[in-house]
Amino acid sequence: MARTAEVGGVIRPVDGRLRALATRTRRLSEIARESLRNPTTLIGGVIVVLFLLMALFAPLLIEPNTPNAYQMPRDFSSVNVPPGTDGHVLGTTPTGGDVLYGIVWGARTSLRLSIIVVAITVVIGVAVGSFAGFLGGKWDEVLMRLVDVFLSVPELIFALAIAAVLGPAFGNIILALAVVFWVKYARIIRGQIIHVKQNEYVDAARVMGDKRWRIFLKDVLPNSITPVVVQATVDMGHVVLIGATLSFIGLAEAGLAEWGNLVSEGQSGIIAGRWWVATFAGAMVFLWSLAFNLLGDGLRDVLDPKSERR
Repeated sequence: MARTAEVGGVIRPVDGRLRALATRTRRLSEIARESLRNPTTLIGGVIVVLFLLMALFAPLLIEPNTPNAYQMPRDFSSVNVPPGTDGHVLGTTPTGGDVLYGIVWGARTSLRLSIIVVAITVVIGVAVGSFAGFLGGKWDEVLMRLVDVFLSVPELIFALAIAAVLGPAFGNIILALAVVFWVKYARIIRGQIIHVKQNEYVDAARVMGDKRWRIFLKDVLPNSITPVVVQATVDMGHVVLIGATLSFIGLAEAGLAEWGNLVSEGQSGIIAGRWWVATFAGAMVFLWSLAFNLLGDGLRDVLDPKSERR
């Protein structure tokens, strides 16, 4: 029998919080075990971890260029040298940039891009979608019509237009992608909240006298956030793919250590047999996007309570 104590004239279980903590711990352990048993999650997770290690330890793998580590160093005496050349393991670009430097520091650039864009868009999208879904009425109507306006334009075209107007800069790519990507989170969280707030435990909390926003923070939002986590994981790869596309067409700074820039520099040499620049950089974009898509699909299988396996 649980121990109890009288607090303010109300009998409450002393170990209630401990039981809640134990339940959450068991749930996290279960998610971890199922993730490791899921081949999709495991493969995607391994590739993601390798990319994260490359990005985090980039200064240890290759000495950073000074004064700006994100600008590729140039060696104009070694132009278009093939992979395996002494001092240039993966070869060089047509402007003397070291391909290995661009690959390693490009991982760091991609990590910065994906984390910043996804963090901004999740915060804005969840705030707007929660406001619309939980309050309903005219607020829901106005905010969702705004979302529909943003969704009416394809992501790539919208981001391209914004970045082109702002000018070629990495910061402008971040801003353009943030403007484009938040709407999907607003749509997802709004639908989840409308579904969750109809459950009986939400009605029970309301009958017990809990304040409206306490119900939202305690009961509604935590039970609505899972699809957002899955979408954010997938978008970590999608953001880098769109960002590389914008860099490829010249909307990032010249010489930036970024995979789309490398593909752009190396495309002219493919026909002439200088395949290494575009191939290595393109493979990094592909693997990054693939890894986060695999991880997101695996998390969807693990976290979705409606999945057949669960």
